[in-house]
Amino acid sequence: TQSNSVCYVKDGQAIGIGAGQQSRIHCTRLAGTKADNWFLRQSPQVLGLQFVDGIKRADRDNAIDLYIGEDYMENIFKVKPEVFTREEKRAWLDQMTDVALGSDAFFPFGDNIERAHRSGVKYIAQPGGSVRDDNVIETCNKYKMAMAFTGIRLFHH
Repeated sequence: TQSNSVCYVKDGQAIGIGAGQQSRIHCTRLAGTKADNWFLRQSPQVLGLQFVDGIKRADRDNAIDLYIGEDYMENIFKVKPEVFTREEKRAWLDQMTDVALGSDAFFPFGDNIERAHRSGVKYIAQPGGSVRDDNVIETCNKYKMAMAFTGIRLFHH
């Protein structure tokens, strides 16, 4: 990936990658949103969607993405689905646990950890070396996350 990247992993599978952004928090948010979408696609609301016959895979995938994003095309479904409310999504996402997060460079602020927590992150690997490592450690401790400082910086320009 481009410099400034993070990766969310669940059960050995990359579920969200954010890369090439100007800041670490933007990478963390981007990857976290992708991880959340991965998990939302496995919710009963999404798995129960009834598509019209003969729909192509790309059209189905796009319709799911629109549905998860609170918008959908009615002509793609046999039965108009109920709205997947923000509260229902959050309740489902709160069940996502034991996610790992790796970063190619140090986390400069605890806000990255706060965002990672929202996507079920329990384990973090990062190089360390920020002048604010104490704040990052404190935020990990707040959520009982395990964090390993690898000492290996993978951030290149």
